[in-house]
Amino acid sequence: MRARGVLHVDSEVLVPFFDVDSMDVVWHGHYVKYLEVARCALLDRLGHNYMDMKAEGYVWPVIDLQLRYVRAARFGQRLRVRADLVEWQNRLKVNYLISDASSGERMTRASTVQVAVRLADGEMQLASPQSFVDAVERHLSGGHEGRDDQASAATHRRTPQ
Repeated sequence: MRARGVLHVDSEVLVPFFDVDSMDVVWHGHYVKYLEVARCALLDRLGHNYMDMKAEGYVWPVIDLQLRYVRAARFGQRLRVRADLVEWQNRLKVNYLISDASSGERMTRASTVQVAVRLADGEMQLASPQSFVDAVERHLSGGHEGRDDQASAATHRRTPQ
C-alpha cells in the first residue's frame, strides 16, 4: 500500500481521442500528463506553484518516476487522479492513484520525485527551499492560502493537452 500524504487533491481528466494508440487504449506515455495535471492542482492548493517556485529562482525537475499499470484507460473515459504529498523537506515526492471516476476501479499507481535546482547556477539543492517548506507547514497548520481553497480533496476538472 502506498503512503497517504499529508495533503491530497483529486483531479479529473477526460481521456481525449489523441491519447489513444492503435490498440484503442491510452498510450503509456500519456499517463505522465495526467500526473502533471494532479500535481499542478496540488501545488495550487498549497498556494506555492511552479510559477512561484520559478519567481523565487528554482525549478523542480522530475528525477524519478514510477508507474504501475493495472488496467488500461480508453478514449472518453473519465479518470480521477489522486495526488498525495508524502515528502517535502528535502525533495518533493508525490504518490498518485488513477482510478475510473465512475466506478472507482484502480487503473494506475505512480509516484514522482522532484528536487529543487537553483536557476542562477544550476545547482541541485539538498533541501527544499524554505519558502516551499513554509507553504506546506502553513497549510498543515490550518493557514490555508491556496489558490483553490475548498476542501482538502478539491476536484479539478481538466483535459490534458
